Amino acid sequence: MKLQRIVAITQARNIEFLRDRSALGWNLLLPVLLVLGLATIFSGDGQSLYKVGVLAESVEAALPAPDREPLMGLAFTDFVPQPDGDRARRLVERHQLDLLVDFDARRYWVNNSSPKGYSLEQMLAGLAGRPFTRAVVTGEQTRYVDWLVPGILGMNMMFSCLFGVGYVIVRYRKAGYLKRLSATPVRAAEFLIAQVLSRLLVIMVVTCGVFLATEWVIGFPVQGSHGALLVVALLGAVAMIAMGVAVAARTTSEELANGLLNLVTWPMMMVSGVWFSIEGAPRAVVWLAQCLPLTHLLEAARAVMLDGDSLASVLDHLLVLAAIGLVCLALGAWGFRWRER
Repeated sequence: MKLQRIVAITQARNIEFLRDRSALGWNLLLPVLLVLGLATIFSGDGQSLYKVGVLAESVEAALPAPDREPLMGLAFTDFVPQPDGDRARRLVERHQLDLLVDFDARRYWVNNSSPKGYSLEQMLAGLAGRPFTRAVVTGEQTRYVDWLVPGILGMNMMFSCLFGVGYVIVRYRKAGYLKRLSATPVRAAEFLIAQVLSRLLVIMVVTCGVFLATEWVIGFPVQGSHGALLVVALLGAVAMIAMGVAVAARTTSEELANGLLNLVTWPMMMVSGVWFSIEGAPRAVVWLAQCLPLTHLLEAARAVMLDGDSLASVLDHLLVLAAIGLVCLALGAWGFRWRER
């Protein structure tokens, strides 16, 4: 082993990376975009510790002033208008809201298993004004782990779908495999569909196995049918695999592919509701979340698991996932490049 050869190879790889302007640009630009994005999402005078739902006629309704309702003067607390009382109580049950208040009826709802809800309840009891009637959310209480499981499995599917397909196609292109394959009668759409089916089979087998194992070990509730969950997972996986295909359709550099895939995955991991609810987030964040397939996958899965919803009840999420999958797959087939140059 000679140090001279090691240095020569290191220099050659560095020069190759620096000459790849697209990859270099993404490596410089992506951290800046992530910092700016996170700063925008979590900006403010101080991060809120509590999230309180307030029953109101609409999401645009004006909330009571602090001089009329002392609770509204609590610092580090987000107050979210909730026009749908049944939905709001489900959010409290899931820990997506720490407390729900009806100022007109002088009543509040709390989840007994929520530490933040307990703290808010003590604060509310110590505030001046007319007393409130206490109510506990009805139905079986939802543990945080029950709410979190779909997020963890969805995030694992996201990384497997996007990176599993994106990196494979780029590596095939760089190795010349696609160039040789282009001499055969195989069309781009056929090749891409085969990639989608292959990755889909692997992801569904792994995800179903992990889901059943964790369901047996943890014992989280599944109020809806497992068949409905399977359909939701299938459409979600297809949508995210198709996104990976669209990203890798013309990419020739693994470094650029890594940057583009990170640019897709990080927003989904932050604003799609994997770790925490985005209830009450700025409208721009909510709008961004609704454009991402992982958001619709998680919302549909949690509706089936925790609320017992049927496929008809989550049809809007399923249609969005199907549309994302079809559009991304069509874009990937249209812009697919067999050769590296």
